[in-house]
Amino acid sequence: MPNVKKLDILKPIVALCKRRGFIYPGSEIYGGFANTYSYGPYGAQLKKNIKDLWWKTFVEKRSDMLGIDGPILLHPETWRASGHLDGFSDMLVDCKMCKSRFRADHLIESYGLQAEGKNLGELTQIIHKDIKCPKCGAKDFTEVRHFNLMFHTPMSKTGASHEIAYLRPETAQAIFLDYKNILDTQRVKIPFGVAQIGKAFRNEITPGNFIFRVIEFEQMEIEYFIREADWKATFEAWLSEMLLWCNLIGLKKTHYHTEEHAQEKLSHYSKRTVDIVYDFPFGTSELYGIAYRTDYDLKRHQEYSKINLEYNDLEHQKKFLPHVIEPTFGVDRTFLALLCDAYEEEELESGEKRSVLHFSPKIAPVKVAVFPLMKKEELVPVAGKVFRTLQNNFTCEYDDGGAIGKRYRRQDELGTPFCITIDYETLENHTVTLRERDTMKQERVPIDNLSALLMARL
Repeated sequence: MPNVKKLDILKPIVALCKRRGFIYPGSEIYGGFANTYSYGPYGAQLKKNIKDLWWKTFVEKRSDMLGIDGPILLHPETWRASGHLDGFSDMLVDCKMCKSRFRADHLIESYGLQAEGKNLGELTQIIHKDIKCPKCGAKDFTEVRHFNLMFHTPMSKTGASHEIAYLRPETAQAIFLDYKNILDTQRVKIPFGVAQIGKAFRNEITPGNFIFRVIEFEQMEIEYFIREADWKATFEAWLSEMLLWCNLIGLKKTHYHTEEHAQEKLSHYSKRTVDIVYDFPFGTSELYGIAYRTDYDLKRHQEYSKINLEYNDLEHQKKFLPHVIEPTFGVDRTFLALLCDAYEEEELESGEKRSVLHFSPKIAPVKVAVFPLMKKEELVPVAGKVFRTLQNNFTCEYDDGGAIGKRYRRQDELGTPFCITIDYETLENHTVTLRERDTMKQERVPIDNLSALLMARL
């Protein structure tokens, strides 16, 4: 089946992630918990580097941007106003024989049949007539029905409907709920943006492809508030910024593209949406997205909360609800795209093979590794001193175990851009061997120049 083939394509990357401590299966000692993952020591560092670089690029380096950290649990009325209670659902169908669950439209489309524009009854007819269960081969399905993707949790012992809270399915609404507070407490003028990095949760029917689609994920999201007349120019400007970001983190330009959403496929809040899609091993799929949300969200929250959310434009003596451009970046999908882009299995002239991650130095989890050539009394103290000095400015790793070639290979698999070896020549002239990951070239560098040289290259 297609899902098995997709998993096989990712198999070397998934194996490396487990072996080297990037990503572990969730709750593995209990047999796993489907579509949940833990980010191991190197994965957590890589993820942090992605988020830190994003925050520096889109918040700290811009005078028109602010940041917040909103709650995961928002007032339940938030999701009624935003349309998520009524409209945030997929079409679900179950196999009665093996109890497997599928998205009806994906199941139909996997057979080359048309699902778009069909109602529930029409989808049910197609599935009952033409479709076999991909898991067990049976032709015995339930009726197709809507399934809301939000996780909910009771807020008290009674479990009354008005006491149900929802884990947020997107980070955007936290920004809209704090928009008035930002106007009241910050000296902002239109246009301005609010950024947030945080967790979101979706009870996906068919998650998969490793960390591409999971039930718990992290978003880096911006709501940029503008005058309606400026939306087209602002949209194009932000789309350009998003493409520059792809280049900044080291994605190959041939691997990502833009795709415009057709008008009939736009979300209910959007007037224009463009995806930045990436050529993953399992197919081309959405990496990032940018949407023109008009004034939909503020208008709805003003209506439901009965609070005036208009912006007071003192310069033009008018009040209005700002319109919004929303650039959205998935942290986990960024992580996966970087892995796919960077992973390579090389055959060296010696016939030896090496697995290497060609991460950009900007986001690599380890920037520099320090080795004594051998674990000898004369070399170890010098190596330790170099390591401690570099730790002040770089994420470093010290390794004195095994042959030097094996240590280089370990760092290649982590994507470490530079390795420094302390040898007997170091004791004579205070130079070290600096080895570059991608070319494997080595050069002698004075210890006193190391920090400045690495700073320039990283």
